[in-house]
Amino acid sequence: MSDHSIDRETGLTLDPRYGPDGLITAVVTDVATGQVLMLAHMNAQALDLTVATRIAHFWSRSRQSLWKKGETSGHLLHVEDIRIDCDQDAVWVIARPAGPACHTGETSCFYRRVTAEGLESVAPDA
Repeated sequence: MSDHSIDRETGLTLDPRYGPDGLITAVVTDVATGQVLMLAHMNAQALDLTVATRIAHFWSRSRQSLWKKGETSGHLLHVEDIRIDCDQDAVWVIARPAGPACHTGETSCFYRRVTAEGLESVAPDA
């Protein structure tokens, strides 16, 4: 393992490992409940803006544009903490949501369970 890899994995230098598409995966959880709210992607600008403003920003793969979560709905994600995994290719955003995180109006984007029969709704606090 190179010194750069060791530093990235155990050091204290932020050195995100963006994919070939320039993106890093971001998982967002609710600081109060621990519930997974959403999964999205960040490019370097989105991560920088999230760190600087403490409001979650992402890269929309479908629109190919920077996206401030809640900019139109008012359901901002106020960032309490940001963690990065061991090899710096995934980010964990711990946030205080100002409303539903999902564009469908659900608290979390993960409101359905996969079963052998298909999908079933999950109670908001499950």
